[in-house]
Amino acid sequence: MSHPHPELGPPPPLPEGGLRIVALGGLGEIGRNMAVFEHEGRLLIVDCGVLFPEVDQPGVDLILPDFEYIRDRLDQVEAVVLTHAHEDHIGAVPYLLRERRDIPLVGAKLTLGLIEAKLTEHRIQPITVEVVEGERRRFGPFELEFFAVNHSIPDALAVAVRTHAGIVLHTGDFKMDQLPMDGRLTDLGGFARLGAEGVDLLMSDSTNAEVPGFVTSERDIAPVIDDVIRVADKRIIVACFASHIHRVQQVVDSAQKHGRKIALIGRSMVRNMGVARELGYLKVPAGILVDSREIEEWPPEDVVLICTGSQGEPMAALSRMANRDHPIRIAEGDTVLLASSLVPGNETAVNKVINGLTRWGAKVVHKGNALVHVSGHAAAGELLYVLNATKPSNFMPVHGEWRHLRAHARLARLTGVPEENVVIAEDGVVVDLVDGQAKVVGAVPAGYVFVDGTSVGDITEVALKDRRILGDEGFISIVVVVDSTTGRLTGGPEITARGSGIDPDSLDAVIPQIEKALQESAAAGVADVLQIRRVVRRTVGRWVSDTYRRRPMIIPVVVEA
Repeated sequence: MSHPHPELGPPPPLPEGGLRIVALGGLGEIGRNMAVFEHEGRLLIVDCGVLFPEVDQPGVDLILPDFEYIRDRLDQVEAVVLTHAHEDHIGAVPYLLRERRDIPLVGAKLTLGLIEAKLTEHRIQPITVEVVEGERRRFGPFELEFFAVNHSIPDALAVAVRTHAGIVLHTGDFKMDQLPMDGRLTDLGGFARLGAEGVDLLMSDSTNAEVPGFVTSERDIAPVIDDVIRVADKRIIVACFASHIHRVQQVVDSAQKHGRKIALIGRSMVRNMGVARELGYLKVPAGILVDSREIEEWPPEDVVLICTGSQGEPMAALSRMANRDHPIRIAEGDTVLLASSLVPGNETAVNKVINGLTRWGAKVVHKGNALVHVSGHAAAGELLYVLNATKPSNFMPVHGEWRHLRAHARLARLTGVPEENVVIAEDGVVVDLVDGQAKVVGAVPAGYVFVDGTSVGDITEVALKDRRILGDEGFISIVVVVDSTTGRLTGGPEITARGSGIDPDSLDAVIPQIEKALQESAAAGVADVLQIRRVVRRTVGRWVSDTYRRRPMIIPVVVEA
């Protein structure tokens, strides 16, 4: 089995006729999916998504792939293929198009509709190429064939990339729901036909590779949602992903059945459902939809609110309702339905929201106590079907954390893919397909790029570490005035503490130690401001650690007189 190594260096030049694949995100993580294909001096990108920040990344709004690998070759990019419209696959497109606006975006109708709505907010008018399943398109040396796949959003596609180096099948995110809401099945027959032709490399979604069997059908959710709406005697609030059109459709259908009005809450929810409705993917009966600003005028038993915030996002509508920081006030007897699965890492945030809602008297229905969501990703049984249908010569698991990638690799070996032809890579690892053999040949930088407000890439890991320290331990600032020639103390020290939990009066105890340390450093001929700062920081830091066993940020300010 080929796999990355921490000592991997830069890759050699791509051999003539070979195909190079570099994932800039999506390997070893859930999100930030982006794969770059290189062949005959041209590039093709499949997906360009974002990762959402963890609790230890304070102030960060989004995490992007690092475009540095392709930045000086953007003119060589033929197109960006978008397999579907989830944020972890399209969210970074606006930031890529800022660097070259005329890169064609290739995708299905709904995918392009949602990305165009997003790009409008960024004031970018994209070049789009709409495709449908079964269609073939050529972009430079890449011939693409598209296949229908079933996922938790309509119009998802898999893409086969044909080059002189061979055929690569990239599944995108998929599952094999046999009774999908829209009747659109994953094209296993098409995969088998491609397998008979010869798949040289299969890149397949690994998110649920550890889950045995088959994913529950979306249709099994409808009766549960209907029961929740039927028995509720007051207001109902449903939280789900802003892109989950199938789930919203189920809620709309049930609300109509039980005579309730619908209101959409949250900018992304309103935007996405507006696009879905306009393009015919969401069917909303006339008269059922009401403006969210009018919702308080309706009796509680007559309304259903559909909002964002199912993952506990702090600024999403549901979290703000739980914190009483939203115009819609949770009341005793309200029913809140969390119609989504938990993204790994969000458990604490979601539990906090559930507790907040319960505090105000709401009944909260979630995946832990009812079948209110099914995954959009194929479980192990479905992944085996695809492996057996495509019979790939080489296999590379994608879209998942390390445990998912390794579990998927085991499935591939069980179906007969040779050990040496199973490639487990991580972000930035370079995989070449040459003469029918896929193997790791090097690595390129593929770190995190943080978006913080309007700032892109300015926040570093060092800055985040400082933010974590400030958040956990607070800070102590010390102002001293020194003689610019001798380095002797002429004023201060003045000490201020914030968020450190240290009694301000007790800080007086460290002043003599600072004065002594500066006296000794001046006697040793130290007059450099940087060195004086180090003396002050070390002195105060040692005192705080010895006295309080804490490690606040120490900020010395040295003024020369």
